Amino acid sequence: MRRTVISARATATFEPVGRSVASARAFVRDTLQGWGFTDVVDDAVVLTSELVTNAVVHAGTAADVLCLRTDGGVRVEVADRYPERDVPLQGAGQRSVNPDSEGGRGLMLCGALASRWGVEYTATHKRVWFQLDLTQHPAGTRSAGPALPTDALPVADPRVRVAVVQIAEDGRVNSWNEDAEELFGVNSSEAVGRPLADFAAWPHTPGTGTGLAEALQLSRWEGSYGMRAADGRVVPVYASHLRVRDSEGAPSTVCLLVRDHERAVLQTAQRTAPGDATAQTPGEPSGTATDPFEVFIGSPAPDDLDGLLQRTVERARDMLDGDAAYLLLATDDETELEVRASTGLPSARQRFARVPVEAGSGRYGSARMPAVHEDLTAVPGAVPLLSGTGMRSVVTVPLKVEGRLTGSLGVAAESAGRYTNEEALRLQFAADRIALAVERARLTELERLRRGSLSFLVEASDLLAGTLDRDQTLALMAQMTVPTLAAWCAVYTVADLSSEPELSFVLHEDEDRIDGLKTLLGKLDPPDPVPEPGARVWSAPSETVHSAALRASLRDLGLNDPTQTPGPGPTLATAAAVGGETVVLPLVARNRVIGMLTLGKPSGEHFRQEILELAEDLSRRAALALDNARLYSERTAISQSLQRSLLPPELPAVPGVEVEVVYRAAGEGNEVGGDFYDVFPISDGTYGFAIGDVCGTGPEAAAVTGLARHALRLLAREGFGGPAVLERLNAAILDEGARSRFLTLLYGELRPEADGRATLKVVCAGHPLPLRLRQDGTVEPAADPQPLLGVLEDLELYEQTVRLEPGDVLLCVTDGVTERREGTRMLGDEGLAEALSVCTGLTAGAVAARILRTVERFAVEPASDDLAILAMRMPEPHPAVGPAP
Repeated sequence: MRRTVISARATATFEPVGRSVASARAFVRDTLQGWGFTDVVDDAVVLTSELVTNAVVHAGTAADVLCLRTDGGVRVEVADRYPERDVPLQGAGQRSVNPDSEGGRGLMLCGALASRWGVEYTATHKRVWFQLDLTQHPAGTRSAGPALPTDALPVADPRVRVAVVQIAEDGRVNSWNEDAEELFGVNSSEAVGRPLADFAAWPHTPGTGTGLAEALQLSRWEGSYGMRAADGRVVPVYASHLRVRDSEGAPSTVCLLVRDHERAVLQTAQRTAPGDATAQTPGEPSGTATDPFEVFIGSPAPDDLDGLLQRTVERARDMLDGDAAYLLLATDDETELEVRASTGLPSARQRFARVPVEAGSGRYGSARMPAVHEDLTAVPGAVPLLSGTGMRSVVTVPLKVEGRLTGSLGVAAESAGRYTNEEALRLQFAADRIALAVERARLTELERLRRGSLSFLVEASDLLAGTLDRDQTLALMAQMTVPTLAAWCAVYTVADLSSEPELSFVLHEDEDRIDGLKTLLGKLDPPDPVPEPGARVWSAPSETVHSAALRASLRDLGLNDPTQTPGPGPTLATAAAVGGETVVLPLVARNRVIGMLTLGKPSGEHFRQEILELAEDLSRRAALALDNARLYSERTAISQSLQRSLLPPELPAVPGVEVEVVYRAAGEGNEVGGDFYDVFPISDGTYGFAIGDVCGTGPEAAAVTGLARHALRLLAREGFGGPAVLERLNAAILDEGARSRFLTLLYGELRPEADGRATLKVVCAGHPLPLRLRQDGTVEPAADPQPLLGVLEDLELYEQTVRLEPGDVLLCVTDGVTERREGTRMLGDEGLAEALSVCTGLTAGAVAARILRTVERFAVEPASDDLAILAMRMPEPHPAVGPAP
């Protein structure tokens, strides 16, 4: 066996968090695209996404991703730190894995998509690997034609010159060989640095959208165009373009050009069996050249379906000297034919219009048999696609592969009686030769769409799972559908079974049309919230804009209908934007319709079946995400309402005292935690204040804070002193039993005096000591420590009296301030006292703000503990101002 050679490697490690899945996908996609492995990027991204999800989400460990480039393909390894041997097996005695289950789906996808795959275990790691092989291009002869007599060989000049022109990424010439100088009479020094567009006379064929810039961006292209020589004449050339990149990764295009009559030197060999090269078309005289329709068969790339179909209709039109031609492909269920290419027909009919397959067996009644219509006016509606186009005669033939109808090819003319059975036989012969190539390209496109759809749904699921905000979920739903699936999107939501659908979000690919679209939909009755799966057509928008356009036309002609209600209707731009097909998909979650996803196309356009199927898959995922966001929003609102009820109402105005509070609860969505505060009037001239800390954070601690705050108010207003209040609160906490938590509490009574001073009676039960800041910058504790609450049944507490002079500040904090950490450093009592010492002369609000800023700047990481700051300051008296002498 030949040894596998590893030519490049790339590795990355992803943390066990949800966003790592998207990062891993981007890493693999960028790596493989950089290596030029575009053929296998989609499969590699899907497999990596599933395996990394298993590691970081389900196993909960970091994931190591390793990409290896080999001579035959790419190998990707995903390792996690959860070495449990659990591989889903399919075999005797084993139950089939449910495809909808979370476990094992990544390994099932490996088995379906990878060339080879496996699982390796160590004592600490589990590694899943998969190999994706590139398409093999065997060396040697790709194709060979039969030996021909000398007089049958292509004619060329005595010396065949092949111009080699290399084009940089910006479209400028950076190489121009000697044969190019001879063919076009332009020296290399004159050509290098100029755009190729200065020399190329690019044809503009109706019905094709490929220009010179697009052709230079394709990986491979062949065809004819002209090159302007130095003397101004146009030299017809046949060109072969190849997209390459140099050793530094810079892309460029190499163009090989020969005179057009020497195209056999470069042209890709025809895809015909040996011996068919000289086959003649039925009905042609002996000795004539090969039918020109056969020339194009090998020109487009095998997987370039649109190019193949467009070339087919153009050559079919030319072969039968027609005015128009079209090609239809059968849908998967073979009940309809879909227009995929046309020439000579209005642009609105060129792509994705659908025609039912008729069931009759007659010559004119079935797309499964060749048919010649000598005069379409004699059989109105026989070919619906040509109605109103001016075409009079048409010949249609089926495309069949192994007896199955895969499509239909038609050529039409503006005059009647143009075609006979002879032309039908010629066209059928050509269709038989191209049918297999078309079917292969169609299947390749379907496979590419399937893989692209799978990648799209993976990305969509990741984005929808990343938010629990309702408005953001609605915006994501619309942004994922526009313009990928539709030209515009509207999302309706249904609050409950008795509510009418409400228009919640509107998006259009043209931002200038969003307001007009929103206005139009706001005037229409919303679609019925029917829970039936699948997309259903909603005709109200298109009918409304069509009737509005009709009324506008009547007004312009002075033919107003008096029965119509006057008033402004939708603008022409809005009418064109929503005049196409509109479909509604129900958003069903937990057996209830919670909304509707409405998708629309502009005038003259319809949805393809595969797009509707993809939209249906997306709607199921979006519905669950939207319902999760709704439930989260409801529970968050309930939680916040309950939490706000635990906080004290607005602080009372204490005469002669500045009071300021800062409160921060730790944890996302928490408004109340284990820390609490309160300031309340007790009796005339006396106010109670408290600041405490319950063991722990979150709802459990918040429940105790509610008990403590309400008990303090009730006991204080009953006339109990500070020690008695805390002793009774201690008994109430112990009565909670298993739900009880110990509590540190600073409680005091404040009585302002007429001379600008204040008397405080304070009890500090296990809490950080209050600090007193004097006017000279001195900071000192204002109380002594005593036992905390919720631990001992018998407490002996006492209160201490503190007098605040004018300009003094009393600062009370919880341990979320003093225990703020950065590594091994802690703010502590000393750091708090130092921060307070520079606050002389500041108001109570400024003191609290500076202490909070000190805490936030002490560490980079967010705080993990609740925090409360209570600052009280005695203002300095203003000097009396007497009359001027």
